[in-house]
Amino acid sequence: MDTLVSFLVFCQALGAAVGALSAVWGELSYVRAMRDGKIDTAERAHLHAIARGLRFGMSLLLIASFALVGVAYALHSTQQPALSASYWILIALATLIITVSWALSRGRISFGLGSAAAFTGWWFLVFLTLGEIPPLSFGSATAFFVVATAIFYVLLQYARFLSLHKK
Repeated sequence: MDTLVSFLVFCQALGAAVGALSAVWGELSYVRAMRDGKIDTAERAHLHAIARGLRFGMSLLLIASFALVGVAYALHSTQQPALSASYWILIALATLIITVSWALSRGRISFGLGSAAAFTGWWFLVFLTLGEIPPLSFGSATAFFVVATAIFYVLLQYARFLSLHKK
């Protein structure tokens, strides 16, 4: 069972890493695609490939997370994942990323805010799955996420401004 748990933790971290790297790749590709002011067919196909990477990363992350809950239940672990704040932070971030991505694809949220929230969410998932975020309550993690999203919003908008307004 230890091998299964290790494999599922690896899959969870791999899914988060694939998603975060796809988010970075997507930001760079979007800026490159928008330099000429329009997105052509090849650029759109490239952005769809990135979307498939994001979908694969989220699917792998969620399947591994739910499998870890099942394994913890089957092993009668003393600390069940559903009772920890870090598990609910992970699920809330995954839900937020899915919701923001859906809203972005339907044009219901501004691109700048949506991409900053998704970008920040993916990197939070990476650090959470790797155990690099100290134990936080759900409220403090939410506040930290909001502040980090605001910072990334400013940084990404500034990077887009610099790259799109070159002479």
